[in-house]
Amino acid sequence: MTEDKLIKLLKEGDPTALERFFLLYKDKVFNTAISYIQNKEDAEEITQDVFVELFNSAAGFKGNSGISTWIYRITVNKSLDALRYRSRKKRFAIVRSIFSSTTGELEIDKADFIHPGIETDMKEDSAALFKALDKLPPNQKTAFILSKIEGLSNREISEIIGVSLSSVESIMFRAKQNLKKILSAYFK
Repeated sequence: MTEDKLIKLLKEGDPTALERFFLLYKDKVFNTAISYIQNKEDAEEITQDVFVELFNSAAGFKGNSGISTWIYRITVNKSLDALRYRSRKKRFAIVRSIFSSTTGELEIDKADFIHPGIETDMKEDSAALFKALDKLPPNQKTAFILSKIEGLSNREISEIIGVSLSSVESIMFRAKQNLKKILSAYFK
């Protein structure tokens, strides 16, 4: 069955169409979500949320972009929403507090994240990369994840995040420059 037929069935509320989309895209959605969230359980929850959103908003899908672009856009938005929620939640709850000896400010240390798809011998480098990704602005983080982790083309990324192709190239350049600065101490 073609994706066009599936989307038509999904617009009609057919749950088997949703199941087919889930089987086709669940791994891509999960991998994208875990690259943002860096927590397996939260990424699984986002994956479920993406497909619920897909089902609920299918009637509004106009077909101006590809189905995979639409699904990635939902995934990126859900992931960024989860990060914003987590950030607000952190402001009100202390997970682990350490007072800086230099500034006296409260610091919260994030545990090292190891992406499940990373080879064992590269886990330490992976943790450093994901820590560095967390320091990038959201648009740079999104472009980098979609390009380097998900393997999407700049054209696909421009459709997903809604900017021009030249903007994606510029964002990727800045992301790489910022990552070089952040990681320079780690990779001497």
